[in-house]
Amino acid sequence: MPRTQRNDNFIDKSFTVMADMILKFLPANKKAKEAFAYYRDGMAAQADGEYAEALENYNEALKLEEDPYDRSYILYNIGLIHASNGEHDTALDYYHQALDLNPRMPQALNNIAVIFHYLGEREKEAGNDDEADAYYDKAADYWKRAIRLAPNNYIEAQNWLKTTGRSQMDVYF
Repeated sequence: MPRTQRNDNFIDKSFTVMADMILKFLPANKKAKEAFAYYRDGMAAQADGEYAEALENYNEALKLEEDPYDRSYILYNIGLIHASNGEHDTALDYYHQALDLNPRMPQALNNIAVIFHYLGEREKEAGNDDEADAYYDKAADYWKRAIRLAPNNYIEAQNWLKTTGRSQMDVYF
């Protein structure tokens, strides 16, 4: 039984019924609708912390989904799961795949920056200042790109860029 049919609270059931109705009337082929159903089940499992189940659903959605824009969000969500599990290299790979399909995805750029910043912090704690600076510079590059796409977001990143001297811009929009 699909996850979306197992929800037991009123709001989840109502959303599921509405989503199913919309899905029936969307001008999409059967394959695209099935991909969306897997994606929706993946998001529900991910929200519940059921990462293995979410990954199964996302992988099924990837097999079916042909639209590059929609595929980018599936890949992005897979990256989120790997990042939350501490699998940084795998997460970076999925974020980059998402960006290859959808370069205007500031959340993927931000998450890449967060990983590089974290790696920089680890290197700094280990006393490897040069390696830390290299990671911080990479984080800065990705945050600048994210901020250009979404200037009202990532305020902490904007402050970090200014306080570390990695950005001379006061405003990004």
